[in-house]
This record gives sequence, structure tokens and C-alpha cells, in this order.
Amino acid sequence: MIKSMTGYGRGSTEEDGKAFNVEIKAVNNRYLDINIRLPKQIYALEDNIRKYIASRISRGKIDVYINQEKFSDDDISINVDEQLAKAYYDAFIMLRDRFNLKDDIAVSLLAKSPEVITVENKEEDLEKTWEILSRALDEALDMFIDMRSREGLKLSRDIQERCAFIHRLVLDIEERSPRVVEEYREKISQRVSEFLKDIELDQSRLLNEIAFFADKCNITEEIVRLKSHIDQFVNSLLSSEPVGRKLDFLIQEMNRETNTIGSKSNDLYITKLVVEIKSELEKIREQVQNIE
Repeated sequence: MIKSMTGYGRGSTEEDGKAFNVEIKAVNNRYLDINIRLPKQIYALEDNIRKYIASRISRGKIDVYINQEKFSDDDISINVDEQLAKAYYDAFIMLRDRFNLKDDIAVSLLAKSPEVITVENKEEDLEKTWEILSRALDEALDMFIDMRSREGLKLSRDIQERCAFIHRLVLDIEERSPRVVEEYREKISQRVSEFLKDIELDQSRLLNEIAFFADKCNITEEIVRLKSHIDQFVNSLLSSEPVGRKLDFLIQEMNRETNTIGSKSNDLYITKLVVEIKSELEKIREQVQNIE
């Protein structure tokens, strides 16, 4: 079944003091465009994330937000620069003695001095981190794809109804088409008879004119191709593979055949049906833009 390109999903996981939250949002796009925002300490995993998403999604503008909310104690290293701290202390003593200041040099004062105490995140075990993160990513993707599938089901039902309506209109055109030539024959015979009155008609020339008109307004091939395109379109809606680009192509071809029928038919009733078909095709085209 087809999938929509819009969707949302989220997932989270926690293990060994590491906790990840993943959010995925998407809107329609002609190609696959993945934008990832993640903490700098796991930048090295961006390619893994991108490839994994691409293995499950084929089209859409995808925004991925990854937060690492919790760290284990082993992930953090506290460093104290004793030599720098002594230099600050000596400077504070010098200022105290020179300006006769109150002696309030405390640990808190030294700790606030720049670069005396620094906090570092230890180098990530990327293989273990990816194992934990991928579970949150899987959960978000499952929710995301499920939402896309449910939206795709709604689109499919609506499009199938419209295709069925178009098919009925095409059958009406097919039924009407032979009568167009017959009505033209009767009309031209009557007009020529009225114009020439008592003069005998040249039947061969009249038949040639009718044959020329019949060939010019023959829309049999266009009707056959249009019905074939409709069948292919409906069958594609049932595919589990991404078919958005194929559907977009078929809509263009259906429009092309419909336009040709309208230009060749030379009949008001068929023209009216063509207008209705084009209106439905435009509604379908708008929906197809959101199919993966």
C-alpha cells in the first residue's frame, strides 16, 4: 500500500547511563533530503544515521532531532590544573598584601578562576553508542512509517474513487465517439442538399469528406491508452514499493491523452466530459505530490 510523505515519529532508549531521544518529521519533497541535528560528541555517527534512515525511507524532506539527555559518571572527566591554581593563589596573595585587602581567599574563589577546573567528555565508544542510539531511531522510524502508511491508506481510497469516476467518464466518451461521425455525416449531407437543392450530390466526394473527418476525430487509440494508464495507476496504488514518481508520470500521460481527446473530438458533449476528467486529474495530481 502507498505511503504519504508527511509524518512524525519519536523514540527513546536508555542504557549504561546513556539516554537518547529521537524525533523525526517529514514533508513532501521530490527527492530524499535528510537533515540531522545531533550532539557534537556523536557527530561521527551522522553517516550511520543517514544511511539507516535512507534504507527505510525513499522520498521526503526528513528532519531528524537527536538529544542525549543523560550521561554516566564514566563519560565525564574532571581535570584540575594545580600549577595554574597556585599561580592564581600567589597573585591573590600579592594583591592582598599590596592593597591591604581582607584575606578571603577561599577554594570557591580558586575554583571559579578560568581553566583551573575543566570538565571533559571522554571519547565515545561509538560502536556501543550506536547500538543504543539505533534502538531509539528504530522506534521513531516505526512510528513515523506507521503514520505515513495510515495517511497513505486514506489517500489511496480517495484516489481510487476518483479513478473509478474518471473510468466511467471515459466509457461515456467511448460510447459517444462513433455517434460523432454519424451526426457529422447527417449534418453535412443536409447542408450540402440545402445548398445545391436540385443538383445531384457527388456521393464520392461526400464520402471522402466524411472519411477525412472520421479519421481526424478518431480517438480510439487515445481512449485505449487512457484506460490502460488508469488501470496501471490503480494497480500501482496497491504496491508496497515507493511509487510516487511512477504515479506522477502516469498522471502526466493521462493528462496528455485527455487533452488529445478534447482537441480531436469536435463534440460539445465529449468536451464537457473532458473538462470533468481534467478536473479530477488535477485533484489526483495534487495528492500524488504527497506520495512516497
